[in-house]
Amino acid sequence: MNFISRNIAADVHGEFAARSFSPPLKSERKWPIRYRSIELFATCSDVAIILIAGILSTLLYRLYAGATAADVSKAVGSAIVVAALYVSLLKMRGMYRPPELLAFRRQVHAVCLSWIFVFVLLSGAVGAFNIGAELSRGAGIAFAVVGLAMLIGHRGVMRALLSKGLNDRKFSGGNVVLITDQARSQDTGLAEALTALGFRLAGHFSLPRPGASSSYRRRLSGLVVRHARGFDIEQIIVEADPNRWCELREFVAELRVLPFPVVFVPVGAASEMFARPTRDLGSAIGVEVQRGPLTPIECAAKRSIDLIGAGICLIMLAPLLALVAVIIKLDSSGPVLFRQQRCGFNSRSFAIYKFRTMRVLENGPSITQAGPADSRVTRIGKWLRRTSIDELPQLLNVLEGSMSLIGPRPHAMAHDSQFDEAVQHYAFRRRVKPGLTGWAQIHGCRGPTPTRTLIEQRVEFDLWYIDNWSLRLDLAILLRTPMEVLRARNAF
Repeated sequence: MNFISRNIAADVHGEFAARSFSPPLKSERKWPIRYRSIELFATCSDVAIILIAGILSTLLYRLYAGATAADVSKAVGSAIVVAALYVSLLKMRGMYRPPELLAFRRQVHAVCLSWIFVFVLLSGAVGAFNIGAELSRGAGIAFAVVGLAMLIGHRGVMRALLSKGLNDRKFSGGNVVLITDQARSQDTGLAEALTALGFRLAGHFSLPRPGASSSYRRRLSGLVVRHARGFDIEQIIVEADPNRWCELREFVAELRVLPFPVVFVPVGAASEMFARPTRDLGSAIGVEVQRGPLTPIECAAKRSIDLIGAGICLIMLAPLLALVAVIIKLDSSGPVLFRQQRCGFNSRSFAIYKFRTMRVLENGPSITQAGPADSRVTRIGKWLRRTSIDELPQLLNVLEGSMSLIGPRPHAMAHDSQFDEAVQHYAFRRRVKPGLTGWAQIHGCRGPTPTRTLIEQRVEFDLWYIDNWSLRLDLAILLRTPMEVLRARNAF
């Protein structure tokens, strides 16, 4: 039987119509999971895999000596801590959302970086608090290897199952009614997407054209109400241009007689406003079209991460920093650290710290940027600049508060004034603290900027970061920075 043939009563004026279609075939069984539950399922399965990996690695490592109940108990405790940190990292990056689970390469990248970050962080904490005697180093290494292999394998299985579920429409879902003002050639996207996600289209209606009389609207709402009462509806979806909301508000109000939620899906140019953050302005609600400086809470959260991250890095990297200082002193005459004035937050100048990599110390109104085969760069300086180790003393700037771990890279004062005149909106970069690394750097924007195009590209990345800042974005940049340093793009 046709789903809506008994309710078609097509409007003679063509202002709206109910579209007929056949119900989905019921010969194939659906999976007992809904699309919206995939994120929770993936999160819980990650936790389970980490717990299993922790116990399994401990048993395997101590197989020759025999594992005790205390060993297993420690493994479970350690796995719980690892799972909490690891899952939190991926949740902050949005890596459990189904569209992200389908991107296998990004998943492997995120899994590896997050897993390594957690173990490096915990290793630093173990060393700093001297609790290594309570844990087996060998079991920890086995846990890291086994856990990473299992998590990557799990991502492959999740991607395969998710792809099959979407392609074969295996996910279970409720009945929905779709009401749209889009042309038939345009609205198939949402209808197809809903079907692929497991929803069953129990009704598909066209909204009247803009400016249609209220009688047409009431006829459509009556048709929808009568039709929806014949099915076990989960929700009603209205897809339309937000500019039509004045007339749609009355139409939606007429659907209140139904005990189902009504979801509005915006389309058209104005729909991008729905993706922007909102602000409570008393009796009014404002939409943020340009992000200002961070709120006090955001500043406190970012500062906490800066202090913890910089402190841990300085403790862990202390031997390397000392070794580099000795090598610099032996390689050439001059100070180990180089201080230079840079332009920071709100255009305030500060002294940035770097390992000295040149034979000259330029810090004035005229500074020449370093380039390939620059004779001013020392022998050890070439390696320090290529690996970005010369930037590590800026962790001190982070601790003192003149810089952040993540933010637009600060330029020399001489270059800053030049860029201010040459590039529009360059000054917008100073709305946040400069950073040790940033969104531009992980996209390959490193090294000198001899052309206007290069500096404009860097500024574009920096402004995008400021407009879209979040703790999740900061964490993503931190995790991607080591790989970018190893690639050494445009570094010399």
